[in-house]
Amino acid sequence: MRAIVVRNFGAAPELADMPVPEPGPGAVRVQLEAAGVNPFDQRMATGFLDGKLPHDFPMILGVDGAGVVSSIGPGVSRFAVGDRVVGTFLTPPVGHGSFADYSVAPEDGTLVHIPDGVPAGAAAALPTAGLTAQDLVDASEIAPDQTVLVIGATGGVGSFLVQLANTAGAQVIATARGDAADQMTRLGAATTVDYTDGTVIEQVAAAYPNGIDVLFDLVSPPEQLAAATTLVRKGGTVYSTISAADEAALRERGINGGNFESTGGAPELTRLLRRVAAGDIVVPIDATVPLAEAATVVGASGARGKTVLTI
Repeated sequence: MRAIVVRNFGAAPELADMPVPEPGPGAVRVQLEAAGVNPFDQRMATGFLDGKLPHDFPMILGVDGAGVVSSIGPGVSRFAVGDRVVGTFLTPPVGHGSFADYSVAPEDGTLVHIPDGVPAGAAAALPTAGLTAQDLVDASEIAPDQTVLVIGATGGVGSFLVQLANTAGAQVIATARGDAADQMTRLGAATTVDYTDGTVIEQVAAAYPNGIDVLFDLVSPPEQLAAATTLVRKGGTVYSTISAADEAALRERGINGGNFESTGGAPELTRLLRRVAAGDIVVPIDATVPLAEAATVVGASGARGKTVLTI
């Protein structure tokens, strides 16, 4: 089968011919139709999980994927051959991911049925970015009419965050280039701050002199995040998804939150898919790329929404 692999940590991703995997007990094999691209794919390729989990090389990249169950292992009861499914394909040993014609996942992992009417590409874009956004909104316990600032709003997580925070009743402030303002408005942002037109902090402070309630920062390094937290009222919440938060400093100022890692699984993914099927959440796909060209988008920046591989 075709797969996108790296032959060692730091190597360039390449298209390779790999054996078709067989599902063991409690696992299913999925014939993949689409795979979502995430920044984590590049981190995995460069060795982020080295020393934390065992790896197999050549290492097939990709975490998120959607397709059709083509085979089931002994003991599987939740899925049958022919079921449309979506989920995450990251189980030890690392290296058997979703950037391939086939991949295997445990039935008790983050793997769920795709509702009717949801295309495979849209489903594949959801797991990592959508679950992170949903978990952030849940953790911050957003109340109606609170002000929520999303720094990095045009990316995969940010595009979902703007929508989910808006549907929770918040007044959402999104950071983006000026030419993305219409997109942010359509997703539910009340205000778009153009980060190329002066500093975000100065612009938000001028528009919201009494401060904001919640800051979701998906991109800023520690020094920039520390400066942005001055916008948040005492008792407010700050979350960084790239481990940039000084949690002790936040506590000293009476601010909740800190560094965030998503723990969402199958129940949360099912909830998101239902909202997509109902039309409550839009899956913002910026680019669709054939599997053979995956190396051109792994680690790329600047996407407005999600990049999806077609398989």
